[in-house]
Amino acid sequence: MLLILRSIFVVIYSLLVCIVGSIYCLFSPRNPRHVATFGHMFARMAPALGLKVETRKPEGAEHYGNAIYIGNHQNNYDMVTAANIVQPRTVTVGKKSLLWIPFFGQLYWLTGNLLIDRENRAKAHGTIAQVVNHIRKRNISVWMFPEGTRSRGRGLLPFKTGAFHAAIAAGVPIIPVCVSNTSNKINLNRLKNGLVIVEMLPPIDTAAWGKDQVRALAVHCHEVMQQKINELDKEVAEREASGNI
Repeated sequence: MLLILRSIFVVIYSLLVCIVGSIYCLFSPRNPRHVATFGHMFARMAPALGLKVETRKPEGAEHYGNAIYIGNHQNNYDMVTAANIVQPRTVTVGKKSLLWIPFFGQLYWLTGNLLIDRENRAKAHGTIAQVVNHIRKRNISVWMFPEGTRSRGRGLLPFKTGAFHAAIAAGVPIIPVCVSNTSNKINLNRLKNGLVIVEMLPPIDTAAWGKDQVRALAVHCHEVMQQKINELDKEVAEREASGNI
């Protein structure tokens, strides 16, 4: 019964956000400020799913300026966990096929997110240039998932290099965002599904990394994020065991 009620709520709430949001965005289409606004609205579903989401940001994070944010991509629940911490004027990079998802696809485009054609290799190779161009011309930050796909319980997957090429080319820092494990954690038939911690780490300056060091930068960021995710998972386990959530 709880599963059914939650499913109905999620569908109705999501439709309302998408429809009302799309109409609202028509008055200032493609404004990058909309991404954080509606990302945070989707994140408000967390309590209805039995989740307590705790966010952490370094002091002064709102003044970091343009950057490329990288996050671990676990599953569809990222929309109600990682979305909590999206900063104003930050857009995401998604597959062009997202545009054809009824209601959500239209909101995704109208809020100013970037759509790429992953099936077309020629166009995909131009993605880095597109990202760099958007950062410079639109004065925005970009959120990317360097794993390239959802990990679905396989841990932090190896990073592709696109985000790091773009950061070096644009001359902006990399800001990692780590989300504690949600794989096999959420049971929609269970009242409480525990704690999830979303933590933004300090910026990683890319000025010291050359174009020939992109792979090394990706490995470094992977190591930093893996260490933090391990720490978050340990903290979540201890706090849930003690009931301190």
